[in-house]
Amino acid sequence: MIARVTFAEVDVVRTSLDRAVRAFEDVVLPELRTHDGFGGCTVLTAPDGKAIVVTFWRDEAAANVVDWHAQTDKFVTVLRTPAGRETYDVALSA
Repeated sequence: MIARVTFAEVDVVRTSLDRAVRAFEDVVLPELRTHDGFGGCTVLTAPDGKAIVVTFWRDEAAANVVDWHAQTDKFVTVLRTPAGRETYDVALSA
């Protein structure tokens, strides 16, 4: 299993963190669910606007189907800085 981890900082002056998470849930998550190999998603937030989005995928090929830039571009007006992304192997999930 692969985990794609996106690091972002929501500009909480422009929008609330809750509103940004709802937008992700309403706009991005339904599209992710249409892809074969998608295994779920976890969103972590901090009051200062920092957010970590972890998506789980069957393998690297499944993870590569999603156009990450197209998804993060949907939030360009509410992010303080461009989002970053890393890929990890899931060694343990309990």
